[in-house]
Amino acid sequence: MITVFLVDDHEVVRRGVADLLDAQDDLEVVGGAGSVAEALARIPALRPRVAVLDVRLPDGTGIELCRELRSRMPELACLMLTSFTDEQAMFDAVLAGASGYVIKDVRGNDIVNAVREVGSGRSLLDGRAASALMNRFRTRTEAPDPLAELTAKEREVLGYIGEGLTNREIGQRMFLAEKTVKNYVSALLSKLGMQRRVQAAVLANKVKSEEAG
Repeated sequence: MITVFLVDDHEVVRRGVADLLDAQDDLEVVGGAGSVAEALARIPALRPRVAVLDVRLPDGTGIELCRELRSRMPELACLMLTSFTDEQAMFDAVLAGASGYVIKDVRGNDIVNAVREVGSGRSLLDGRAASALMNRFRTRTEAPDPLAELTAKEREVLGYIGEGLTNREIGQRMFLAEKTVKNYVSALLSKLGMQRRVQAAVLANKVKSEEAG
């Protein structure tokens, strides 16, 4: 069972998403809040697996909330759910540790699947969010080939990250210890100038798409 906490200043939105998620056998909404302060007071006590956060809140931002929650609860997966497609906000959310960023006008089933994905330890970004992030990464990357410094093993690990695999799953694919995979991940993130696994996932999928095209 994946437990979920909803943060949105619109009660109608919270209720709608809660009804959608509670209708699933494997998802359970354990609480909700309409502000950063209320969320910080309730989430640590309830210990949900996933926090669905609106980006814009009356007393702050979901991005700031995500950063604070992740510092207190590293195991918490944060899914940003918003009606805004601001590139900077998407970029900042990923840097804050968000596992996914979904635009509110997606279908209900997409939101359900997104919660399942991040609740299972995977990273997720919808198409528009991924495109926006890649635009940001492109401007920050001076080398024509951002993967030029990676070893063959690191490139292979990056590919699996792009598929959303965990370190354990990558280790099983490559016949490596989970700790060894973790070292590869740390090394490739450092070489790419990235801090978060989801950033690498976006880059891996973009490279894969360009190679296929």
